[in-house]
Amino acid sequence: MLARFGAWAVLAVVFAEAGLPALGVFLPGDTLLLPAGLACSLSVPGASRLSLPLVLACAGAGSLAGAQTGFWLGRRGGRSMRLRQPEGRGRDRMQRAEALFARYGPRRAVVLGRFVPVIRTLVHPAAGLLGMPTASFTLWQAAAGLAWSQSLVLSGYALGETGRHGTAYLAPAVAAVVVAGVLPTAVQWVRSRRADRRLVELDPAVPVARVPSQSSPDPGRTRCR
Repeated sequence: MLARFGAWAVLAVVFAEAGLPALGVFLPGDTLLLPAGLACSLSVPGASRLSLPLVLACAGAGSLAGAQTGFWLGRRGGRSMRLRQPEGRGRDRMQRAEALFARYGPRRAVVLGRFVPVIRTLVHPAAGLLGMPTASFTLWQAAAGLAWSQSLVLSGYALGETGRHGTAYLAPAVAAVVVAGVLPTAVQWVRSRRADRRLVELDPAVPVARVPSQSSPDPGRTRCR
């Protein structure tokens, strides 16, 4: 993608990942930004080298515009649009995003959700769906989006500037970023399963509440503040 479309691939992919739930969950945000930054370094041959300012601008613009688009879809379309996939996995993903708001509040949820794969795509529609004020959402998504996109591009660039041997560490670096993003969700899932087991041990008749049920109440009754 980078070889064929250059920095414009960064703009398109980051925008879609941040703003189009039906498509974004399948796109490689983290795993594109690091190589894009590396492609701007002097270790890349001149004909294939990308412009660092242009890549940073495309990453930032795609991140900000995509988040606002996702927020608008959630605000205008609600649950009737493609924010909830018809299959069970899509519903669970959206409920996990809503659970993030219930657990951390809207501001921290928008910031934390930006750094978690899959949740990053759904947290913006969830913010619109749950009625988060537009001004507050715009402020916090801009701060989180710029921190996420610019740091990954610059990390890839720094990796490339270490010399040709730095490219050998690209795959481990991408893997580390993905694991770091998935780890909080995995830890929360393990904790919830342990809590479920304790509830069953205390009283087998008590219905077990799984992770998706931790989402906030119906958005028609509860709004983000």
